Amino acid sequence: MHLLPLTFTRPVAELRAGITTVFEKWQRWFPNSVSCLAPDYIKPVFPVTVSADNILIDGSIIPDQQMVSAILQLKENSVLTDADNNILAARLSESQVQGLLLFSEYLDLSQLRPQSIETIRTHTAITNPWDLFSMAGDLLKDDFLFLTKDRKSAPLHASNRYVNPENIFIEEGAVVEFSILNASSGPIYIGKDTEVMENCVIRGPFALGEHSTLKMSSKIYGPTIIGPHCKVGGEVNNSVFLGYSNKAHDGFLGNSVIGEWCNLGADTNNSNLKNTYEEVKLWSYVKKGFASTGLQFCGLIMGDHTKCSINTMFNTGTVTGVSCNLYGDGFHRNFVPSFSWGSTAKLTDFQFEKAMVVAERVMARRGLQLTDSVRNMLNHIFSHTEEWHNK
Repeated sequence: MHLLPLTFTRPVAELRAGITTVFEKWQRWFPNSVSCLAPDYIKPVFPVTVSADNILIDGSIIPDQQMVSAILQLKENSVLTDADNNILAARLSESQVQGLLLFSEYLDLSQLRPQSIETIRTHTAITNPWDLFSMAGDLLKDDFLFLTKDRKSAPLHASNRYVNPENIFIEEGAVVEFSILNASSGPIYIGKDTEVMENCVIRGPFALGEHSTLKMSSKIYGPTIIGPHCKVGGEVNNSVFLGYSNKAHDGFLGNSVIGEWCNLGADTNNSNLKNTYEEVKLWSYVKKGFASTGLQFCGLIMGDHTKCSINTMFNTGTVTGVSCNLYGDGFHRNFVPSFSWGSTAKLTDFQFEKAMVVAERVMARRGLQLTDSVRNMLNHIFSHTEEWHNK
């Protein structure tokens, strides 16, 4: 629950943590054998594969050699814990896993009675939504090294100006012309079939996912990660787009995480620093109230399928749920429940069927369909977030 609203619509491992998702990172170590064990309402969208021998891993953990080695050494019916006795991984038989498959919200392994327990002292994990932008620089650099190892970048067009070209990698099919790329503070990765339009200024670390577009005269401050199939423009600082979302016009976005299928209208702006320079508090679905982040800079956390109109303003430390439609002048409240429709003056419910019509139209623009499994997943979220509606 600590990663809501981003994990309303995906397993934790499907979060973009660096250039790639956590899931894709684990696939490097366990090729062709990774799937996500998710709550029942998400399983049809992200199906799980069970075999005779299964390793269950906390989906928030970022793999490294030490972690993978510790996991591979586990024997059947054994678990790996951290120094606080939190279970990080378990090796279980098919019959043991089958008993865990049915769970309504979050998997609880505390009832396991393992034959042996191993402990690892240090590990890296995504435990809060803001970790995705706070840790973006290190995660991006690690992915950059892996994705570009022993490979040669496509040539950088002569019309560009650049610093540290050895720290810039252009995938095949990418178009980058008449822009400034400064990789002195971190690597710049331009994905396959992307476009960086004229007069963009990019300061790394930065990654542009495949089939994404950086609009003309964009100003990007790293570390920033734009996932696949996005259109982004204006000024962006230390933010993460998970994928399939647009911020195509001018406006500032800082220290933020934007889910999938979101759209930020022209001149949408968010605050990422309080006037008092105090620590930012963010809505917590665990505490059902605002909780400290330990951050001075924290902007907007936006759930999937949420849209906002032109000139929308978001205050420091704002959380919006899934499938909201927001407009109006002034600052929106710091917590906007899922399936909210309205202005800063009044919010009402976004009727489910109308929300699905919008989702169908938006996905069709990317050549994708709103499947029954995704529709049912969203319907579950609508039904199980009613306690927050109209509040």
